[in-house]
Amino acid sequence: MANEKPEPKRPLIRVSDFDFYYGEKQALFDINMDMRENEVTAFIGPSGCGKSTLLRCINRMNDLVEVARIGRGKIEVNGADIYDPRVDTIELRKRVGMVFQKSNPFPKSIYENVIYGLRIQGINKKSTLDEAVERCLKGAALWDEVKDRLDTSGLSLSGGQQQRLCIARALAVEPDILLMDEPCSALDPVATAKVEELIHSLKSEYTIVIVTHNMQQAARVSDKTAFFYLGKLIEMAKTDQIFMSPKNEQTEAYISGRFG
Repeated sequence: MANEKPEPKRPLIRVSDFDFYYGEKQALFDINMDMRENEVTAFIGPSGCGKSTLLRCINRMNDLVEVARIGRGKIEVNGADIYDPRVDTIELRKRVGMVFQKSNPFPKSIYENVIYGLRIQGINKKSTLDEAVERCLKGAALWDEVKDRLDTSGLSLSGGQQQRLCIARALAVEPDILLMDEPCSALDPVATAKVEELIHSLKSEYTIVIVTHNMQQAARVSDKTAFFYLGKLIEMAKTDQIFMSPKNEQTEAYISGRFG
């Protein structure tokens, strides 16, 4: 029937009763949220409110911090508890890619930057690598700009191009999820617009979670927005609702700039 509602998208990431600590200091309190496949979820909130901490928990990057530990609760990706002791973190990070605040291309050629993860997996067949480079650079909207200089250093690119190169590198291992920690904070408005267009086009194939301090950016790129304050999830809803008619007074105060 023409008027049937589309099926709701499946939760790909589920956070349940989740507490997290750095040493004795609790950083996240009782977080409960779902992030659905092929949607962009934005985390907003003031500095130090737990947005990036939670993002890094989703691919266990916080394992690299010696004093970091879970209190209680769990995070599931595709129905599996990612903090189960049997989980292979390398496999997890292949499925859950990460793009950082500051672009971090390796001091290698553009070509070698893109296929770095494939080389680590032992993939060296030239035709496979060539195909991956073209596919991922096209996916990151960078192919037309660099296709004639794949042997030049990734460090020779502009800041915005470097960030898109890092996105191409994350795509090469064919993840299900892309985590982006303030991917545009160091970029000018033109480069920011290109990355935002890219996020919009990638969500048809990936589930994306983005931390941003830029509320206009959250409004432009995300389907759902989650507002955090002091390590707690205050409100999460469709982005239009969060920005037009938030249910929580703290959310409204933050959105309208009356916060503090």
